[in-house]
Amino acid sequence: MEVLEISLGQVFLSEAVGSMLLLLLGGGVVANTLLKGSKGQGTGWLLINWGWGLAVFVGVLASGASGAHINPAVTVGIIARNMILGNPDFVPGIAIGVVSTLVYFAGQLVGAMIGAGLMWLAYKQHFDAEENPAFKLGVFSTGPEIRNYGWNMVTEIIGTFVLVFTIFAAGVFTLGADGKGVAVNLGWLGALGVGLLVVSIGASLGGPTGYAINPTRDLGPRIMHAILPIKGKGGSDWGYAWVPIAGPLIGGVLGGIASTFLLV
Repeated sequence: MEVLEISLGQVFLSEAVGSMLLLLLGGGVVANTLLKGSKGQGTGWLLINWGWGLAVFVGVLASGASGAHINPAVTVGIIARNMILGNPDFVPGIAIGVVSTLVYFAGQLVGAMIGAGLMWLAYKQHFDAEENPAFKLGVFSTGPEIRNYGWNMVTEIIGTFVLVFTIFAAGVFTLGADGKGVAVNLGWLGALGVGLLVVSIGASLGGPTGYAINPTRDLGPRIMHAILPIKGKGGSDWGYAWVPIAGPLIGGVLGGIASTFLLV
């Protein structure tokens, strides 16, 4: 079967569409659970976990052309793994490099911002009705239950490590002639597996920080929270914003590196 190559423009669009759907649906389930007057108000943490897992499932399906990263932590994990194993490409036709990496990041961030904006439009009346500014911020971005930047970082690193390492575990389905893992495209089954993985991480490790495990998932919506005309919104907690960026990036790199010698 001929392997089709794509352009950097197609990579950007693919990552943007997948990230847009991720944040529209993922932010939407939090809004449904938290905001005043919503039919889902008060339905709880497990609904949020499942909503985010299914949002990842949809986002992965929509961004398959670019490899369905929709997360800079996955992108840097792939870089770390592929550089060690000697694979020079993200996907056929897209070599790993500074420009291509920035295109992935840009698509992920722009898509996350658009998705957060669409989510706000869908719940506009409920944002207006909600009186608690913390709930409004919580719909857009993550925050710690106990604020300790060092331990909050540890939580995000561990959660993202599990995410990236397990993604590679699912992809390393067999061994090639050179003895290196060969990734297999599992289509819908693979996307569903990643979604269930996110449900598991949220249910087990999401309590301390809200499990960003994705820098643009937090940064894009936080920017939108800051610039959108949200009634009574309060501050955007920029003092914490670096944690869900740095923690997932570190966890992603560690997951990529560990996969090269722990997966056979």
